Amino acid sequence: MNEEIAVTGATGQIGRRIATRLVEAGAAPRLLVRGTSRTPSLSPPALPPEIGRGSSLPGAVPVSIGTGYADALAVRGALDGVGTLFLVSGRESADRVSEHRAVVDAAVAAGVRRIVYLSFLGAAPDCTFTFGRDHWHTEQHIRGTGLAFTFLRDSFYASMLPALVGADGALRGPGGDGRVSAVAPDDVADVAAAVLRDPADHDGQTYDVTGPAAITLQEAADELSRRVGRPIRYQPETLEEAYASRAVYGAPEFEVAGWVTSYQAIADGSLSAVSDTVSRVAGHPARSFAEYLDADPDSYSHLR
Repeated sequence: MNEEIAVTGATGQIGRRIATRLVEAGAAPRLLVRGTSRTPSLSPPALPPEIGRGSSLPGAVPVSIGTGYADALAVRGALDGVGTLFLVSGRESADRVSEHRAVVDAAVAAGVRRIVYLSFLGAAPDCTFTFGRDHWHTEQHIRGTGLAFTFLRDSFYASMLPALVGADGALRGPGGDGRVSAVAPDDVADVAAAVLRDPADHDGQTYDVTGPAAITLQEAADELSRRVGRPIRYQPETLEEAYASRAVYGAPEFEVAGWVTSYQAIADGSLSAVSDTVSRVAGHPARSFAEYLDADPDSYSHLR
C-alpha cells in the first residue's frame, strides 16, 4: 500500500469494516463522509474491543464530500492526491446512476488512477433486480474512463435476511423456492481490504463475492427460528400481493420495485451463484448463514 486510498461509505457496514482493516494493516485511509463534522463509526461487533462503537478510527482521516456524491467540487477536492478509490454505491434513489457518474468523473478530474467499485451479483442492463441495473451502468461508466478498475459483485448481505422478518415472525416476499448465496459483510470487507492492499494485482478483474452456499428463504427462516426461541416462517407472496403489501409505506415507485424485484431475483435463480472469491482472495473460507448468525447475534435480536 504505497499510495493513498480513499474509502467512501465509511459510516456504513462495509466501508467502516474496510477502513478498520486497512488501518490494522498500517494504512491511513482517507474516509469520505458527508457534511463537515460527521465522524465515522467504524466498529461492528466483530472487530477488536479497543476500537469502541461510535469512536473514530485512529490513523484514518475523515474528509468531507459536502452534501454527497453529486457535490462534484467537494468530491474532487476530497480526492486530491488519492491513487485508489474504493467506491460504495450511493443510497437508492431515482438518480443514483447520475450520482455515481458524478463521483467517478470527479475522481478522474482529481487524478485518481484506480477505482475499486462495490457492485452487485449479476449486474446487467436488464437484470431482474432493478437496483442491479444501476450497478451495471456504473461499471460501464468506470470502464469508459480508462482508469484501472476492480469490480466486487457481492450477493445480498446475510444481515439483510433477519432484517426482512416482520414483527409477526414472517419473512414475506415473492421469492418462490429460489436460493440466494447470502454473504457475510465481514467477508465482503475482507475481500475488499485484500484487493486494496495490493490493488494492481487485481486490475481488470470482476469478482463475484458470495457465501459458501445458496439457501432458500425457508432455510434462512429455519436458522433464525433455532436461535430466537419462536417460529420464524417464510410466507411466499404473489407479485400482486407483494406490491400491495408494500404500498402502505408510501415509498416511491422505483423503490418499491427494487424491494419486490429483489425477491424475484431470488425466485428466478439470479442470486444463486456461488463463488470461491472469499477463500481465494481473502484467504479464508466464506462464512455460512448459520456461521454469520452465530458471530453476530445482534443481527436478529429484534426478533426475540
